[in-house]
Amino acid sequence: MKAIIAEKPSVAREIAQLLGVHEKKDGYLCGNGYCVTWALGHLIALGMPEDYGIRGFNKASLPIFPKPFILTPKKLKKTKGYEPDPLALKQLNTIQQVINQCSSIIVATDAGREGELIFRYIYHYLQCNKPFERLWISSLTEKAIQDGFKSLQPGDAFDGLYQAAKARSEADWLVGINATQALTIAGNQDVYSLGRVQTPTLALICQRFLQHQNFTKQKYFQIQLSHRKEYTDFTSLSLLQWEEKKQAEQIQKIIEREGRAIVEDVSVKTVQEQSPLLFDLTELQKEANRKLGLSADEVLQTAQSLYEKQFITYPRTGSKYIPEDVWSDIPELVRILNQTEPFKTAITHLKFGNFNKRIVNDLKVTDHHGLLITTKTPSALSATEKAIYQMIAYRLLESLSHTCIKQVTQIQIKVHHYEFQIKGSKILNQGWRAIKGILSDNENSNNKNEVLTELPEFKIGDELKISKIELLEKVTQPPKLYTEADLLSAMENAGRSMENKDEQKALSNIGIGTPATRASIIETLLSRNYIVRKSKTLHPTDKGLQVYNLVKDKKIANVQMTAEWEIALDRIERGELNKTQFINDIQHYTAEITSELLSLHIPQENIPQLKCPKCQQHNVIIKDKIVKCPDEQCNWILFRTICGIQLSIKDLTLLLTQNKTSLIKNMKSKNGKKFDTYLLLKDNFTTTFEFSKH
Repeated sequence: MKAIIAEKPSVAREIAQLLGVHEKKDGYLCGNGYCVTWALGHLIALGMPEDYGIRGFNKASLPIFPKPFILTPKKLKKTKGYEPDPLALKQLNTIQQVINQCSSIIVATDAGREGELIFRYIYHYLQCNKPFERLWISSLTEKAIQDGFKSLQPGDAFDGLYQAAKARSEADWLVGINATQALTIAGNQDVYSLGRVQTPTLALICQRFLQHQNFTKQKYFQIQLSHRKEYTDFTSLSLLQWEEKKQAEQIQKIIEREGRAIVEDVSVKTVQEQSPLLFDLTELQKEANRKLGLSADEVLQTAQSLYEKQFITYPRTGSKYIPEDVWSDIPELVRILNQTEPFKTAITHLKFGNFNKRIVNDLKVTDHHGLLITTKTPSALSATEKAIYQMIAYRLLESLSHTCIKQVTQIQIKVHHYEFQIKGSKILNQGWRAIKGILSDNENSNNKNEVLTELPEFKIGDELKISKIELLEKVTQPPKLYTEADLLSAMENAGRSMENKDEQKALSNIGIGTPATRASIIETLLSRNYIVRKSKTLHPTDKGLQVYNLVKDKKIANVQMTAEWEIALDRIERGELNKTQFINDIQHYTAEITSELLSLHIPQENIPQLKCPKCQQHNVIIKDKIVKCPDEQCNWILFRTICGIQLSIKDLTLLLTQNKTSLIKNMKSKNGKKFDTYLLLKDNFTTTFEFSKH
């Protein structure tokens, strides 16, 4: 018998059905020489400080360097610390039973860094020493699974991947646990969470927010002229900008008197716009955030669902290319799309037998190739799944199309001695832009003159009449607040912001986190109440800004260092760097940041002394998320965030002294509607709403 361990029940059932394994047991399936079971994500994790006998937050215990790290079953956070997750314990017991019955194991967890770690942690925790092979596939279609089983790979071929995953896991523990405890001890009040990846990401959001807030807008003026030639209307814009309105008005009068312009320079260029490459996960998340307003996490969950339903290939990919051996499958995918709307019209622009082969590059395919649809035609999709599937399908068709060829015209004209510019462009061959019929990239166009405008022919020395003169009043714009799409770009390209050009070159394609983890980093910052979503943009909360101000000059907020670690993890995976060396460096770094953070002085928020409304014996403890009585017998508790609004200290004081808050605005109901209300404390010490009469 062979044991097969998948990452999730749905994938295990898919594999079992394909292998003719039908006998259902509690937590696994059996038959035809196989036992198929599953993990439930990360069943095993690194132990918490209490597993090493370190209880509470104690300055003398820091920094904590476990030697060796202890593996423990997944735990759930309870009011009195952490307790083992009963579901995890039950499934671990099942996996142990399955392994005991079998002579060898086939690893079928997701083919990536985290999937490898999920299996290896289980394998080591259960002290298993049975041989194992690896199923490495990029999609869950029957053909992909069958092909994968025909070419199982030896387990030790992925030792580098495991070492990198283990190094990432231990580094995050060392930095996260020590930094969080150090800052919390320094803060002496609330729990602050810091992390190897989350803190530099928070720094990016806060820096941009403060640049935006502190930006001083300045007015400036430009002059726009209207012209007509050969029955075509077009405009020109002054190259100069004026800060003083009077000065601009004087020049406007000079130009009015002149009444005509002379063509000084004519530039006509043919520009080729390459077809886009396939989506990797980050690019899909950015596009879906821009076009559909979806969060990075929603896109990942939707793509994962499409993958498990076998409609797309493995989504957690960092590559936009496919290897040579997948190229032969592409015509079949196009034929499948040609049978369904809305792709039929798009495919008429493609030439079978003459596809653009730009997406084929064996050297640029990492663990998994770029996102593709599969041969399975989708059915019963939710609206979001349908939208994401269509994005991936259209992107495939665009990538197979040829370049879009444009003719870009730039004309320089002169009135008196003031220069103006006319811009125009015309499409000579739509190429890949014909697929969706979107002929200009307005998102990247800051100037309305860049919209497709066909201009008449010009030659140097031509005279142009001016039919109208306008003085345009403009304002300099602050840096835009990050949307999730912008933040993902900033995380992906963290290395590009460096001063040192050599380092910048080395880190140009390295960012903070990986495509698979960036969504969860953003969600972590949201759940920690460090950032909030407002409309489409991300804003730091007061707490987020407080943490940023505390650590902005400290090593833990250093974007560059985090990017360098991603390089080190890649080198460990390739066997070029020893994991022990990396962890030693991390320990040295952890000791430095722990010392830095412990030395901080954090001013206390002015927290009032408020009596517990229930027992009237003790002053309540006021935390970021909860207000509670310290007496376990009394056990009164109030959650501070209600319908999306965090109760201010002022309203908490009113509630606990006068049983009623001031009017709280913009609370959000479950269906997303906003409302204003007072909060009342009832006789049973729970809260209720009182809506204003008008």
